Amino acid sequence: MKQVNKKIILIGAATLLLGFLLGRMMNGSSATEQPTTEVEDATIWTCSMHPQIRQAEPGNCPICGMELIPVSGGAEEEGSDMDIRMSPTAMQLADVRTMVVGSDAASMDLRLNGKVQVDERKVHSQSSHISGRLEELNIDFIGEQVRKGAQVGRIYSPDLVTAQEELLEAERMQADYPQLLEAAKSKLRNWKMSDTQIDAILERGEASGTLPIYADQGGVVLKKKVNEGDYVSQGGILYEVADLSGLWILFDVYEQDMSWVKIGSEVTFQVASLPGEDFTAKIDFIDPVIDAKTRVAKARISFQNSKGRLKPEMFVTGLVSSPVGSKESKLTVPKSAVMWTGERSVVYVRTPSDKGVSFQMREVRLGLSMGDSYVIEEGLESGEEIAFSGTFSIDAAAQLAGKASMMNPEGGKVMTGHDHGGGTVPTAPISSNKGVSVVSSTKESKAQIATLIENYLTLKDALVSDDFENAKKDALALKASIASVDMSAFQGDAHGQWMSAKKELDEILEHAAHFSDIAQIRSAFKPLSAQMISLTKTFDPMKEKVYEDFCPMADQDRGGNWLSLEKEIRNPYFGSKMMKCGSIVEEID
Repeated sequence: MKQVNKKIILIGAATLLLGFLLGRMMNGSSATEQPTTEVEDATIWTCSMHPQIRQAEPGNCPICGMELIPVSGGAEEEGSDMDIRMSPTAMQLADVRTMVVGSDAASMDLRLNGKVQVDERKVHSQSSHISGRLEELNIDFIGEQVRKGAQVGRIYSPDLVTAQEELLEAERMQADYPQLLEAAKSKLRNWKMSDTQIDAILERGEASGTLPIYADQGGVVLKKKVNEGDYVSQGGILYEVADLSGLWILFDVYEQDMSWVKIGSEVTFQVASLPGEDFTAKIDFIDPVIDAKTRVAKARISFQNSKGRLKPEMFVTGLVSSPVGSKESKLTVPKSAVMWTGERSVVYVRTPSDKGVSFQMREVRLGLSMGDSYVIEEGLESGEEIAFSGTFSIDAAAQLAGKASMMNPEGGKVMTGHDHGGGTVPTAPISSNKGVSVVSSTKESKAQIATLIENYLTLKDALVSDDFENAKKDALALKASIASVDMSAFQGDAHGQWMSAKKELDEILEHAAHFSDIAQIRSAFKPLSAQMISLTKTFDPMKEKVYEDFCPMADQDRGGNWLSLEKEIRNPYFGSKMMKCGSIVEEID
């Protein structure tokens, strides 16, 4: 019995010992793997405006109060290569989306402005066929509808009385001189009297001093030339009438855009008075001669207006899509994928990695602007995957990790140049008109450009102050100033530069009168600033130093530039919400 108990005790002890050893082994394995999992799952949180801020937990930036964003999935981002890693969670929270770029038959989307005009082939003049005094005029106002053959007036003429008396005398002498009667009738027919009217005179047996006037053509009265009681000569115009069942739409085509517009090109156009409705027609004529002052030619389409929906002088906006090149496909990317510093254009390319999702900055050379896309001439290949959303978050992560970024192409730790109350450190070297080609321009042209810049700066100050009413007035004032520019002051290359800029400015401010809130004005302010910066650098019109500033958060983190006479940053894109957000990227002397 004792031996049995000893065996049971030994077996129990052995079991406990074996269990203890297995437990140690299992616990040791878990203790070894757990820290690795924690490292892999660790996420660094930073501020998109202040990449020097690094926290292990989400929260708000201690400098500007903005919500922190995740930028990477672990310490492996600090590798020696120029790739920047982002975990799937970080990509989702930062709204990073990618696409595979490919070559396709690219097309140029050219926007045109025009007006509805009367078809010149359907305009007629109603004239008087005899000299005399208008005893009666049945055309009361411009725009009145006239029916063909309707009596529109009555004219008194001494010559008419004489001709009728000759007719009656010729009838009495018809037996001896029949040819005289026919001659008298022919004279009256030349004054557009019908045979019925002539027979009525013969039947009546006496002359009438007045002659009714009948409409030769029907339509809408465009111009009224005379009033009742006026004396008119033979062939004198009484009024002009047009048939509006068919109209012309004339679009302005600038000299530099002529190659994109051909006879037969299809135009999709809209009319402001018919919102939400698109019309399509083909160009059937292009002016063979360009206007010497405006440097534009007219492209015409014919429009059937049988229902009377369009009216002459209505404004029209159209879109022509023309293929870029006849056969060669072009590589295109969304504009949201491109980060532009003024001198360089970069995209973030997704690179193969066995450690997660990685991106690397790639400098590209842009081609034509194609509406919402750019043609890529160099830097990308078909089939590569790029980020088209959340690119600024990737760039912030690259700056944080000391990798190549938009403002720091060589890599290395940098501080951002966006002051939210914590001081400003420039992100890029300040240049003085580096690489700018100034055209030869006259004193008059410089003065006109300077006036536009001054109007633009007034608009900028209104946006800084969050003043919608004054901003709208300033936008309209700038639009009026652009329209009043004397183009004859621009000669040679300067003329071409100005006409190109004017076209863009007209499109940007076309609907300035309909801005309903300050957000709409700020949306237009970015392309407006781009044109004003270009004009400032091209014409060098200012007598004082001008600063080109940049805010990376404008336009939904795509960034936006503007001009200022002050060295202090005062942000027009956000106003009082983020007054100090931005940095100086160039001093224009």
